[in-house]
Amino acid sequence: MHDDARRATRTGRRRSGWGGKFLALLFVIVLGVTGFLGYRGDLPRLSFGPDETTASLVGPSLPPLDTTLVSQLAEPALVNVTAGIRPYGLGAAGSGIVLTADGEILTSQHVIKGADTVTVSDIGTGATYQATVAGYDSGADIALLELAGAHRLPVARIGSSAPLQLGDQVLAIGNAGGTGSPTAVGGSITDLDSSIVARNEADLSRKSLHDMIEVAAAVAAGQSGGALVDRYGAVIGVITAASGDLQKAIGRGPTGYAVPIDTAMNVVRQIRSGTPTDTVHIGPTATLGIMTSDARPTGARIDIAIYGLPAYTAGLTEGEVITALDGRAITSSQMLKAALNAHKPDDVVRLDISDPSGSRKTVSVTLTVGPPN
Repeated sequence: MHDDARRATRTGRRRSGWGGKFLALLFVIVLGVTGFLGYRGDLPRLSFGPDETTASLVGPSLPPLDTTLVSQLAEPALVNVTAGIRPYGLGAAGSGIVLTADGEILTSQHVIKGADTVTVSDIGTGATYQATVAGYDSGADIALLELAGAHRLPVARIGSSAPLQLGDQVLAIGNAGGTGSPTAVGGSITDLDSSIVARNEADLSRKSLHDMIEVAAAVAAGQSGGALVDRYGAVIGVITAASGDLQKAIGRGPTGYAVPIDTAMNVVRQIRSGTPTDTVHIGPTATLGIMTSDARPTGARIDIAIYGLPAYTAGLTEGEVITALDGRAITSSQMLKAALNAHKPDDVVRLDISDPSGSRKTVSVTLTVGPPN
């Protein structure tokens, strides 16, 4: 796992009595244990002074969060998630949150991205289950797994991220380091709608994540997909990212990021409905077997047609541009991915193609099953 970093921009609006804007630079790299476990970024923050408002403390201060007690409440409903990628075997080791006793597991999409196999192990009993991907939203970095043969699993208590406030003490719990044993790190909420750009070192992709919960806690590799819980043990976020070396170099403490649980559960409900959207994919992933980039002035340019997969078999080659799928205009690589989200393996799609000389053709291609995007 390389320790590359990419400079990006991060902005945040704080819920507090302080006015003004908060700007920052962010370096982001993947939190890798054996593959693509999470995202990591460095975040120096430059703040512009307070406005004229005055905040008042209402009610007594709460006692410090009891790390041991809260861990005991939350850990039984957490699992370890292992993703396998051919031909390399182990691809990633992350975490998951048990939603139902019969084996619905909430995790981060990037933990299972590209996986050929997904295995889940119960932290308490050590029981191991094969998992299928029920669906995912790559933009929200949320995935839902279903376990074969699971029953009577301890179920997480799902809270709400809506009432969270700056300064609330929380606990991040997950499979830190991919060791199989949960690790809990505490901290206070420092932002409620952070936007970051993350780079995944496994495939060099970049992802913008918005409306994230920012926590002053040393979140580590392997905790991705784990639980951010409140002082009562209720899950209020799904851990997905952490700050990196630049923040440490400038003397700032570590920072973790989590998808708010309300956002995550909205994705879960959409997956359960069985209805795909431009962002939510349901069931096995359908693929053309190509790598694409944005064409100019419009379309998705084929950079690679992978040998033996549908696009290659249909005769599509590097440099050709996909301009429509089933009559739907394709103006970018991302739009092609969104159009494919609504399809399943064995679906036949009609592609409008233009080549570098300007010639046009229409090709029918039968999609095949592929790893989660």
